[in-house]
Amino acid sequence: MILLDTHVLIWLASEPGKLSKEAREAIRISSRAGGLAISAITLWELGWLATHGRLEIGGTAEAFVEKISSRTAIRPITVKIAVLANEFSADYSSDPCDRLIGATALAEGIPLVTKDAKIRASKQVKTIW
Repeated sequence: MILLDTHVLIWLASEPGKLSKEAREAIRISSRAGGLAISAITLWELGWLATHGRLEIGGTAEAFVEKISSRTAIRPITVKIAVLANEFSADYSSDPCDRLIGATALAEGIPLVTKDAKIRASKQVKTIW
C-alpha cells in the first residue's frame, strides 16, 4: 500500500504526465494490489480546491471529490496521527494538511508519493517520487 499526496491524486486523475516515472510505477503496482490510499484530510483539500475555483470540475464539488477519491482507501485521522503531525521537526512542511498526510504515512508504515521537495528533503517520512 502507498499513500498519495493530494497533488498526486489530482495529477493521476487529470494529468498523469506530471507524475515521475517512479511514482507512476509505484501507483501501477499498488493499484493492482488494491493498495492506493489517501488521508482523510485529502478529502477536505479536494473540496476546498473545487469550491474555491482552484480546479476545473465538471459538476458539483461533492461529485468531484467522490469521483476522484473513489479508487482509494481513505485513512482516518487517528489520535496517533494527530499527535505525530505535531512532532515533525521544523524542516518538514509547516502546512497542517501536509503534516497530517505525512503523519498518516508514518503511522501506517507506508510510503508517501509526493513531489513536495521540502517533505522529501526532510527524510522524516519514506517517500516515492
